[in-house]
Amino acid sequence: GSYLRKMALDGYCLHLDLPQLRRMAYLLQMCSNNLNQYAKVANENGRVYVADLEDLRARLDELISIGKQILSRLAEL
Repeated sequence: GSYLRKMALDGYCLHLDLPQLRRMAYLLQMCSNNLNQYAKVANENGRVYVADLEDLRARLDELISIGKQILSRLAEL
């Protein structure tokens, strides 16, 4: 299949096992869900809660950190 085609064309194929990618995908999904919930609440009552924004900010900060770790590991290849 695709593995053999890749080997024939390039002579190598990288298999990356980066647990940070799985964590990053999970956090992105959570942030997306939370943003939808925050928007719904804001539309219903016209308010945005500081605790919700702080939670979202913490998750986004972790996403940025994980992204930097992934780029650093990929640069080592």
